[in-house]
Amino acid sequence: MDTVTDSNGMRVLTAPHSYHAEIRKSRFLAQAVVLPDAEQATELIAQLSTANVSHNCWAWRCGQQYRFNDDGEPGGTAGRPILAAIEHQQFDQVLIVVTRWYGGIQLGTGGLARAYGGCATQVLQTAQSEVLVPRTQLRGHCPYTYLDVFKVRLAQAGAVLQSEAFDAQGAMLNVSVPHAQVAELQEILSQATRGASTLHEMESP
Repeated sequence: MDTVTDSNGMRVLTAPHSYHAEIRKSRFLAQAVVLPDAEQATELIAQLSTANVSHNCWAWRCGQQYRFNDDGEPGGTAGRPILAAIEHQQFDQVLIVVTRWYGGIQLGTGGLARAYGGCATQVLQTAQSEVLVPRTQLRGHCPYTYLDVFKVRLAQAGAVLQSEAFDAQGAMLNVSVPHAQVAELQEILSQATRGASTLHEMESP
């Protein structure tokens, strides 16, 4: 089952970050990275995991998808607390691996959950992040006459030009636009081309 959370107030990392802690002789390393696409999770987990250690526990969230894994720790003591930290800190598009070097002292199930969840919380709280801006994917054709000016307006609106394909009349643009700027940019292109062209929302694949 997948949880649904309003994107308002959600945060995303702007850079990878790590956090170290020692808890009752066990060493913990929490690593947090941006997860732009859920399909990249397996590869990122492999990159962040340390060989020949006690446990590499992880959790990630990307949009409405999430996964977690205890990697040999008692069920519910590692992966789920890491995921809970992600949710409580209101992060999206993030993957966290918490590596543990066992120090010879049993932490107990409660202690493990606090350790893994606490390390995940700390790595997110100390990381560089920003508010996630909800975006809409738009597509539209812009004649060469207005192309340079329209690209400036796109940048001013915080839009991202994802691709462009040129033809004899101009360029077909695929852009990622903050929700709040969609109507304005559609109107700008329509006015510039006297209604001949506008931006239309792209259908999800």
